[in-house]
Amino acid sequence: MQQLENPISDPAPTRKTLNAAEIGAVAHLYRGEVYRSTIWRTRLDTTTNWAVVTLGVALSISFSSPDASPLPLVLVGILIILFLMQEARRYRYFNVWRARSRWLETHFYAPLLYDGDLHMEENWQKVLAQDYLRPRYHVGLLVAVGRRIRRNYLWILLIQSLAYLGKLAVHPAPVENIQQFTGRADIGPVPGEIVLFIGLVYVVSWSAIAVWSQRTDSARARKRGRGSSDSMG
Repeated sequence: MQQLENPISDPAPTRKTLNAAEIGAVAHLYRGEVYRSTIWRTRLDTTTNWAVVTLGVALSISFSSPDASPLPLVLVGILIILFLMQEARRYRYFNVWRARSRWLETHFYAPLLYDGDLHMEENWQKVLAQDYLRPRYHVGLLVAVGRRIRRNYLWILLIQSLAYLGKLAVHPAPVENIQQFTGRADIGPVPGEIVLFIGLVYVVSWSAIAVWSQRTDSARARKRGRGSSDSMG
């Protein structure tokens, strides 16, 4: 006997969709976020260029003659730190626009292109709306510093450190013992041993921040891989 359909069965759940005007507005929004991230990405390159140029000037001065002082290679470290902190601040702004554009790409455009499904039921649009209503940084300052060190500044710091040690080792003549090496590192009343120790702390500290931020990023990536969608960072 043919079964009758249940007249009181629950209707299929309705899914919210966007009309053509709303999709066009989202497209313009995405274009604006990409433009802002591009502008701030250019500003990151500017501070990196400043650090490279100042290091190049310090190298030119210190290696201009055997009797030139290695002190410029020490002082340029202060400028490199200044540029690094400024770049980390700019990176935090850049990351806001980048996160928003990536959020649209992964939750709007990718599903739309892949299977024509906007996946509006995942409430990703509410997360994006909250970020517009209450903007915030998506990464901490130390994480931003670590990322910029890993991308660019680790090499700048290594070149600075190796150039400084090389200057002490070869000018005005090759060193003959460790006492002569540390003696060349003297800065006024500050013994060379203390100067070299501060330099070691300088390099190790920035390297440790880079390693820590790498582990933090890896932990966040694993968290997102398990399906967490509560953060855009």
